[in-house]
Amino acid sequence: MTVETRRKQVLVAAVGNIFLRDDGFGAEVVKRLQAQEQPDGVHVVDFGTGGLDLAYEVMRGYDGLVLVDVSRQGGEPGTLYVMEATQDDVDKGIDDGDVIDPHAMDPQTVLRFVKAVGGWPGRVLVVACEPGEVEELGIGLTEAVQGSLDRAVVLVAETVEELRR
Repeated sequence: MTVETRRKQVLVAAVGNIFLRDDGFGAEVVKRLQAQEQPDGVHVVDFGTGGLDLAYEVMRGYDGLVLVDVSRQGGEPGTLYVMEATQDDVDKGIDDGDVIDPHAMDPQTVLRFVKAVGGWPGRVLVVACEPGEVEELGIGLTEAVQGSLDRAVVLVAETVEELRR
C-alpha cells in the first residue's frame, strides 16, 4: 500500500492598480510568472483591486500565500522586500470598533477579513517593491521599478519553493 502525500497549495496573488504607475508592479510580476510553467499546486493570479475576490479565493484553503505588491518601507525605488505577515500583524493599527469595508480591501484588510472568518492560509509572505510613483494617474512602471522585475520574478519563485517545503 502506498501513501500519497498531498501537494501543498500555494497562491501567488498580485494586488494593485495598474492605473497608478508603480502600483502595477504586482500585475507585471504575475504576468511574467504566468508565462512560465508553475509547479503542481501553485496558482498565480492577478487580483488587481479586487480585494474581496482575493479574500474569497484565499478561503478556499491554501497552505501558503505570496502577495505581490508595492510597499513604502523607506528604501530606494525598485528595492525589493520579502516580509512575513502573521495573524497578529493584520490587527496592528486597527481599533476594536473598526469594520471591514468590502470596497476598500487593501492587503491588510483582506487578511484581517480572512482571519476573522477562520480561513488563514498557513504562512503568508509578501514580496514587495519600493515604489517611485503611485499617487498620480498613469500607466507604466517607473524605470527603477521596471528594472526590478526580473529579480522580483526570481524572488517570488524562491518564496514559493520555500512555502512548498
